[in-house]
Amino acid sequence: MSITLESTSTVQSFADLNLPEPLLGALAKAGIDAPFPIQSATLPDALAGRDVLGRAQTGSGKTLAFGLALLARLEGGRARSRKPRSLVLVPTRELALQVSDALTPLARALGLWCRTAVGGMAFPRQAEALHRGVDLLIATPGRLSDHVRQGTADLSEVQFIAIDEADQMADMGFLPQVREILDLTPRDGQRLLFSATLDGDVGQLVNRYMHDPVEHSVAPATASVDTMDHYVFQVSRQEKQTVVTEIGAREGRTIMFVRTKHHVDRLTDRLRERGVRAGALHGGKSQGQRNRVLQDFRDGHTTVLVATDVAARGIHVDDVSLVLHVDPAADHKDYLHRAGRTARAGASGTVVTLITPDQRRTVRRMTDKAGVRADQLVVRPGDAKLTDITGAREPSGVPVVDRPRDTAPRRGGGSRGFGGPQRPRRGGGYGYGDRDRGHGGGYRQGRPGRGPRRSSTPSAS
Repeated sequence: MSITLESTSTVQSFADLNLPEPLLGALAKAGIDAPFPIQSATLPDALAGRDVLGRAQTGSGKTLAFGLALLARLEGGRARSRKPRSLVLVPTRELALQVSDALTPLARALGLWCRTAVGGMAFPRQAEALHRGVDLLIATPGRLSDHVRQGTADLSEVQFIAIDEADQMADMGFLPQVREILDLTPRDGQRLLFSATLDGDVGQLVNRYMHDPVEHSVAPATASVDTMDHYVFQVSRQEKQTVVTEIGAREGRTIMFVRTKHHVDRLTDRLRERGVRAGALHGGKSQGQRNRVLQDFRDGHTTVLVATDVAARGIHVDDVSLVLHVDPAADHKDYLHRAGRTARAGASGTVVTLITPDQRRTVRRMTDKAGVRADQLVVRPGDAKLTDITGAREPSGVPVVDRPRDTAPRRGGGSRGFGGPQRPRRGGGYGYGDRDRGHGGGYRQGRPGRGPRRSSTPSAS
């Protein structure tokens, strides 16, 4: 296999790409005029029928990069067949439904049908939807494999395939299923693969299934020092909880990452006891609970999201101005994925890692590998520098009580957004599940020239 390296395209608007008029109309209606770098780089080759490798980080606008290409290639063919003609594979159901929310209105503009096949949701209902007809199928590997085995999905006519977050597929052990799925599709079909890295197991996937691919890289596999400020705060074990609570009491949205589900629940309870409006998110919670937690975070009913690494990818919540590693990330990849929840779409944000003295060397090696230059400080509760950097303050001390809910939360964001590092629309739900689980909401691509909203805390997207 050979890989052709291409320079970034000079495409300045979607109109330059000769997209179908209905697609241009749908994009214009949403106020989307100029493509993001990954979109302008990959779309010309993808629309020309080339196999494409896109190296880009989460939140760079990949959804429209592959989505517009697939839909444009489908345009003009027969619609609503019982066998899908195009397939998008993603590692988690939250990403799958987020992609669905982004692409469904675009598909509708062309008279095409999007369907989803994801874990954690009713299998018979998905089978019935597939039987009614599908043009673009968006799926997670595990659930799609189930549909293939049950005879409810036939991939023999899939000509256009996009694989998103391929490196996460590898990390989660999904590549054997991905290979089985690809083996069921026509060998001469077009393949688009997007990943933060293209080596190791992902490279083997490229070698086996892609034909003379052209590679476009718009972001290195390191953190953006231009839009993020990175800090490492050394604290004593005895004072760590107090420091975490003071940071949690800041204004603005904060995501705190810890290692285990038990620690998530315990830390959330402690924060709420001290008056911090915190919510817990991890794979052990039901889908309904995850939906409510994310919706409360988006709506501002809670200002702190305490999560395991299950939330490190795929959550697109506006104005997350601080990411706090309560427990340091396991490796540099996890660090970057966690950090990527702030400073999205060119906005700025702050990333803080808390360490105890015995963790200094390990964390320094990790940040070096991540390409991060982090200022290192020793902090104590109430320090002025802690307040200056994070906005930390004394919590109210009044325990937070759960608010009453008059109605059940809306299931699924519906087809109301367009993909990429775009801002979420009001009313769209987000959710996240572990591995082959999740839920997504719609989000919009920022209009050119419109800066990020800012608050008194460090701004973020």
